[in-house]
Amino acid sequence: MISIRLANENDVEVLCSLDPVARRENDRREFIRHSVASGTCFVAVAEDEVIGYGVLNYTFYNNGCIDMLYVHSDHRRRGAAAALLRHLESLCKTSKLFTSTNLSNLAMQSLLAKLEYVLSGIFHNLDEGDPEIVYFKRLR
Repeated sequence: MISIRLANENDVEVLCSLDPVARRENDRREFIRHSVASGTCFVAVAEDEVIGYGVLNYTFYNNGCIDMLYVHSDHRRRGAAAALLRHLESLCKTSKLFTSTNLSNLAMQSLLAKLEYVLSGIFHNLDEGDPEIVYFKRLR
């Protein structure tokens, strides 16, 4: 059973060790710290173990935006990402919710399609050679 809860200060180090980008990049660690401190980070928990996280904010033209969704590779394809997405959707205060993923991330694209997100646009030059695909879902 996967549960979702608001992240707390005790989760920061766990999230930083879970996320391979955070293990090597200080900017990602700071992003995690800030997201937890600001109350925008939520964690997925399975059997009392934090296995992933998602961040919801309103910085994308004042619309809901899932800035980050990450599930540890050992726990993927078991419903954690879908549970996080659904939870963040339920909390979103705007009628529009955006998120994005790299063109190379076919698993995330498949999940977003399954949860009825639609393609909204493409950003080039964020990750060299791997465009960012923006998705949108109308809520309520």
